[in-house]
Amino acid sequence: MSPPWAGQCPAKPHVYDTVRLAACLKIQSTRTSCRQVSPAYCPPVTSEVRVQMRRVWSTSAVIGFFSVMLVLLSTVSSGVAFSDATIILNENQILYLFSTSGQVIAAIYGLTLTGFIFFRNELSREEIEDETLVEAVESLKSRYFVLLAFITVLVILTILSSNLAIAYEGSGKAASKTLLLNVAQSTFVTSLMAVSYFIFDVIHPKRIELASKGLQAKVDPSRTAQAKGSLEDFLRNYNQIETLLEHVGKPFQETTSSAYATKYPRRLSNARLTDFLLRNGKVDKDLYQRLRELITLRNSIIHGADPVVSQDIVEASAKVLEELRTTLTEHENDEP
Repeated sequence: MSPPWAGQCPAKPHVYDTVRLAACLKIQSTRTSCRQVSPAYCPPVTSEVRVQMRRVWSTSAVIGFFSVMLVLLSTVSSGVAFSDATIILNENQILYLFSTSGQVIAAIYGLTLTGFIFFRNELSREEIEDETLVEAVESLKSRYFVLLAFITVLVILTILSSNLAIAYEGSGKAASKTLLLNVAQSTFVTSLMAVSYFIFDVIHPKRIELASKGLQAKVDPSRTAQAKGSLEDFLRNYNQIETLLEHVGKPFQETTSSAYATKYPRRLSNARLTDFLLRNGKVDKDLYQRLRELITLRNSIIHGADPVVSQDIVEASAKVLEELRTTLTEHENDEP
C-alpha cells in the first residue's frame, strides 16, 4: 500500500524532504512491508542532505570555545592595557560602567532563563504528544541544561569581577586595578556572546533533526562504512520487536479508568515499556540496553537522521528480536 502521493515523487529527488521521509518510515512502522512502499517515495541521502543535516557543536566544544575566548580576551586586553593603554577611565566612569555591566548581564540572564522555562515546557508537551520524540527531546534538554549551567557560571564571574573592579578603584594598586578592569569586561563580553549562542541554539528550526542526527551517530557510528545494511531488514526486525513489546505490555497499558482511556486514548512508549519489562525482571540489563539503542535509532531516523544503517545494526536487531522472543516465551511458560 503506497502513500497517495507516492506517484508524484520523482525517481531521483534532488531536495531532501524530512516530512516525506518521516511519513514513509511511520508507514513502515505500522507493520506495512518496506517492499510495499514506493521506493521513489523515500528519497536517498545525497551530499546536499549531509550538508543540511550537519551537526552543531557538542556541549564540550561550546564550553571549550567560550572558555578559550575568555582567556584570550583577558590576556590580550590586559597586555594592551599594561603596554600602551588606549582608554583611561576615571573613578566615575569605572563606577558607572561596571555597576551597569553587572545589572545588564543579570537582567539578560533572568530574561533568558524565563524564556527557556516556557520553551522547555513546550518541548515537554511535544514529547508527550509524540512518543518517538522522547530520546531527541531528552537529549536537547540535557544539552540545554549543561549550556545554561555554564552560562550561569559566566554570569556569576561577570558580577563578581565587576564588584571587585569597583572595590579596587580606591585601593591605589594600579596593576591589580588594571587587571581586574580588563578581566571584568572580557567576562562581560564572553557572557553576552554565550547567551546569544544559547538563544540561537534553543530556537534553531532544525533542533530535533540535529538532535536525532547526534543520537544516530552514538548508536550507529559505523553506518558510513562500505558495508551498509538494509534499512528494510532493520525496520522489519524493529516492527516485530515492537509487536512483542505491545503484546507483553498490555497489562501495563491499563493504568487509567476505562471511561478516561476511551475518551483520551494513550499508549505507553516503547522506551517506557522496556523500563517496565526490566523492573519486572522480564528482560536483563544487557537486553534492555540493546532494546533502548534500537528504539533510539529508529526514532532518530524518523525525525531527520540519515535513513542509513550499518550491517552491524541489522544483525544486532535480528539478534535482539530472537533473544526477546525467547526470553518472553520462557517467562510466559513459567507463569502459572
